[in-house]
Parts: sequence; C-alpha cells; structure tokens
Amino acid sequence: MSTVTATLRKRVDRSGTTAILAAGDVVAIAAFVLVGAVLGHGESLTNVGRHVGTMAPFLVGWVVAAMLGSLYTIDARRSVLRAVSWTVPAWITAALIGQLLRASSLFHGSFSPSFLLISIVIGLVLLASWRAVVAYWLGGGTLR
Repeated sequence: MSTVTATLRKRVDRSGTTAILAAGDVVAIAAFVLVGAVLGHGESLTNVGRHVGTMAPFLVGWVVAAMLGSLYTIDARRSVLRAVSWTVPAWITAALIGQLLRASSLFHGSFSPSFLLISIVIGLVLLASWRAVVAYWLGGGTLR
C-alpha cells in the first residue's frame, strides 16, 4: 500500500493549481459528452443520469491514463508544447479505455469504432486546448 501511495505522490502535485486543472479536465470531458448527446443525438440536457453514465467510462479512462502519464505533475504543465504532447497520448488511451468499458456490462453503450474516432478528436480539441491555456498562463507565455 505504501508503494502505491508513494507512486501517486510522485505523479500528482498536491496543489490548488492541480485541483483546478483536474476540474477543468472534468468539464472538458463533460462538454465532449454533452455536445455529442445534445447536438449529435438530440438528447435533452435534463437526462442527467444518462449523461453521467456516458461520461463515467471516459472519466475512469482519463484517471488511469492521466496517472500513468503523470499529467498532474508540475512537469506536465511547464510549457504549452509539453502540456499538449503529454495530453494527446493520454486522451487517446483514455478514449480507448472508455470505449472498452462501454463494451462491458459495467456501463451502458457498446464499442463503436466511429464513436472512438469522434471521441478522440473532440476530446483532444477540448482537453488539449484547456491544458495549453493553463500551461501558457502558468508558464508566463512560454510555448516551449
């Protein structure tokens, strides 16, 4: 147990900035789900349970990928280039995990190659943009 705790401490900067970054990640993933549900499928925003159920496997995937990729460390947000280049493989991994979880009996939905592609593209636009803005702001306008 202490090994897991020590590993997590190395992969997560425990600060208010990290909490804001994580909250923004959740908002970006929620936006991806809601845009698809409302604009792509004509669902109502009031169907909260369904939207949370759709978002959950992607959040699980994101947590796993972000921890493996150390996306909540100070190093991950040192520059815009680093923030984006670390976010891309993490979100692709998260989207794949999310799709695999949707294909399981744990979540509603199924594996869909077209939805995987859409989720990768839309999720990357939202997450990479958010993380680039944060890195630019924290890095004092440094792109590299």
